[in-house]
Amino acid sequence: MMFKTCSVRLMAIFTLFISSPLIADELSAFDKMSGQLNIAGGTAHIPVMKRAARQIMGHNPNIRITIAGGGSGVGVQQVAKGLVDIGNTGRALKNKEMNLGLNSFAFAIDGVAVIIHPQNPVDDLSQQQIIDIYRGKITNWRELGGQDRQIHLFSRDEASGTRSVFSKKLLKGAQLAANANIVPSNGAMKTAVSQDIGAIGYSSVGYIDNMVKAPTYNHIMPTQEACASGEYPVVRRLYMNTKGLPDGLTQAFIDYIYSKQGAKHIQASGYIALDAKQ
Repeated sequence: MMFKTCSVRLMAIFTLFISSPLIADELSAFDKMSGQLNIAGGTAHIPVMKRAARQIMGHNPNIRITIAGGGSGVGVQQVAKGLVDIGNTGRALKNKEMNLGLNSFAFAIDGVAVIIHPQNPVDDLSQQQIIDIYRGKITNWRELGGQDRQIHLFSRDEASGTRSVFSKKLLKGAQLAANANIVPSNGAMKTAVSQDIGAIGYSSVGYIDNMVKAPTYNHIMPTQEACASGEYPVVRRLYMNTKGLPDGLTQAFIDYIYSKQGAKHIQASGYIALDAKQ
């Protein structure tokens, strides 16, 4: 047992010794920098941005990085007006937004999936059933093989990239029922659904954990692997957007997101990393 414990400790020290110089190399671009970088927009991006910001600010205390949500629409508006350096979106820019002089950098693939309360016995939903639920045609879980319980709808506001993808790819543009409860972020959606056994909502796959349950969609589980392979079809890219071409601290941050360490932050957040050429 003692030999095993010592081996584990030696392995940990060896891993730290090997990995730290690699991380330091990727952070060296920030060595002589200082100032503030402001980021806002898509809430699915926040876990990745926070992990990167902690690493960068820990390496160089002269750099301050602020991260706010608000949704994809807010990200576009704020970066276009010069209020932030990076405006994040969970969808590609719309035609009218592309005329604002913005540049997009896709860095990850994410899925959008239905979530329900963990104690809800329903395990699978078809696309038509989800459409009928969100149109208000199906109103009780009993109609889906569940308990005799009213369905409580949760959705996102119209500025949300997650809502945009959900409406386009899963609801196929069907009109949302007027009685849906609106929440402001992926995190708020998970919290709301986890506290209501009659709830149904949707979120980024990266936010799904044991607080909620993701039923299979047409018998396909929305895992990271299924999103990457294309087996699960409701996927999107996550984007960073800048006003004009990035430079200085903004460029260094984007380069870091595309680095090997950035890819680890993306994977740890539940997404699939893309390289800069994509």
